[in-house]
Amino acid sequence: MIQLKRLLENLEYDCIQGNEDITVESVIYDSRKVISQSLFVCIKGTAVDGHKFADEVVEKGAVVLIVEETVDVPEHITVIKVKDTRYALAVISAAYFDHPAQKLKTIGITGTKGKTTTTYMVKSILENAGYKVGLIGTIEAIIGNEVIPANNTTPESYIVQEYFSKMVEAGCDAVVMEVSSQGLMMHRTAGFVFDFGIFTNIEPDHIGPNEHKDFEEYMECKGLLFQQCKIGIVNCDDKHFEKVIENHTCKLETFGISTNADLQADNIEFTVEKGILGVTYDLKGLLECQVAVDIPGTFSVYNSLTAIAICRHFKVPVEKMKKALKAAKVKGRIEMVKVSDDFTLMIDYAHNAMSLESLLSSLKAYQPTRLVCLFGCGGDRSKLRRYEMGEVSGKLADLTVITSDNPRTEEPQAIIDDIKIGMAKTDGKYVEISDRKEAIRYAIEHGQKGDIIVLAGKGHEDYQEINGVKYSLDERVLIQEILEEISR
Repeated sequence: MIQLKRLLENLEYDCIQGNEDITVESVIYDSRKVISQSLFVCIKGTAVDGHKFADEVVEKGAVVLIVEETVDVPEHITVIKVKDTRYALAVISAAYFDHPAQKLKTIGITGTKGKTTTTYMVKSILENAGYKVGLIGTIEAIIGNEVIPANNTTPESYIVQEYFSKMVEAGCDAVVMEVSSQGLMMHRTAGFVFDFGIFTNIEPDHIGPNEHKDFEEYMECKGLLFQQCKIGIVNCDDKHFEKVIENHTCKLETFGISTNADLQADNIEFTVEKGILGVTYDLKGLLECQVAVDIPGTFSVYNSLTAIAICRHFKVPVEKMKKALKAAKVKGRIEMVKVSDDFTLMIDYAHNAMSLESLLSSLKAYQPTRLVCLFGCGGDRSKLRRYEMGEVSGKLADLTVITSDNPRTEEPQAIIDDIKIGMAKTDGKYVEISDRKEAIRYAIEHGQKGDIIVLAGKGHEDYQEINGVKYSLDERVLIQEILEEISR
């Protein structure tokens, strides 16, 4: 049990009914989970308004309601009115779990691209230096030995605080987390101050009816992180970075390739060794050394620079940083799978035109014999994405292998036909093989010396969704099966 006043101590509110001098058993924001002596937060969601469940949750035993608008409940129920119940949930959750963020070094990374890879790089470097690090991100949350699959890039504020609390219990020193613009807009990271807030880059994305109304709002929401951290670390090469940090309240540091960055990458070289692509560069400014990363592309320079900019604050020796970066791997993010010394095979999550274009453009810089792109598109999603991805692959890849992704309730061939409409705008060569395993087999069996083969779209996913059923499909497993079948 916990005193209500203690939960409300960092919140502006009006007690419009009932008594503040009571205790509560739990903090709940899902009406289906209410139990006796609950505090229930009435959240206005995109589909459901929690205020409509006021009577129902009182019947189930809720004794406190946190509201934005008037509710009609019995007089003995305590009703606390606040300006924003999402913000209130974050502040109350932090107090409910006894402010766990204060017992951790907290690192929040925002940006259109690079968040996932950078969080794993930071975790790798810090753990290599002896820290115990929790992680919250797009793929999963990692708390000690516990791995929890993710539903959102940034979970609801109550879940964030619950994870922090578990990390403290597990003996973690730090947490690194992806912070989405939606998460910032919806106050999922309110209730505490990050030790470090990081901005990687920004491009038009997540703009639509259920996300951001326009690019201006998207930038503004990214910038909220720099009003909620002690030290801001930002990519000064991004053309929008000054807009993103416009209202910052933190101390700022910069990284980038430009000479005015506090931490600069210079003399960048792309490397190829036995089918493994990478980058090397000279680090200058706040730290000086040579860095090598076995992940290709200019974005790998930025991701590793970001990780170094963060980890230097943890007094990690340069040699340990270099060793950890060399070993850092992220499932489904430019994940190279060794199948031959002659050509490179990789798995990547690129599942829209922007991410696919960025990936293929970066790989062309390695001057492959052929750039081969295998991908499909998800069913029950915009057809525009299919046309765009077909056009991007047709323009940039030497060969496109069009296959199935998650067809959901659509016919795989209908999706492939849509992709071909985009392909038709280009001179790109393609083959179509609906069965994804057979498509991968084709790409491997026809691999030529010096090729780069990209399996795009599935990334970290280990399933294929067909007519509402998720079937097991992990591309790493498929590749091993194919190699064994070929060797037999």
